[in-house]
Amino acid sequence: MPVVVVASFTAKPESVEAVRAACINAIEAVHDEPGCDLYSLHQTGDTFVFIEQWADADALTAHSTAPAVAGLFAAIGEHLAGAPDLKMLQPIPAGDPARGQLRP
Repeated sequence: MPVVVVASFTAKPESVEAVRAACINAIEAVHDEPGCDLYSLHQTGDTFVFIEQWADADALTAHSTAPAVAGLFAAIGEHLAGAPDLKMLQPIPAGDPARGQLRP
């Protein structure tokens, strides 16, 4: 069963550009990880949000220890205003299948 993750973190005001660049730099490597169905970066102000979908819990577990994630957090750690907020979600498909769930 797919696992959806919403990961958000806020950059220090002076570090928004550095955090954005580090996030963008990590995306291609994460897209190549097995089981990555979606890894999409969004921003509002100084807050960055990744919306992720993994094929299953094993793919998410592998991602959490992958070099791209370690490199990302090493690059942005000192630039964050606080700890990241990670939420692992289970999809509840409803309504129109094309609009009621994330798709790989």
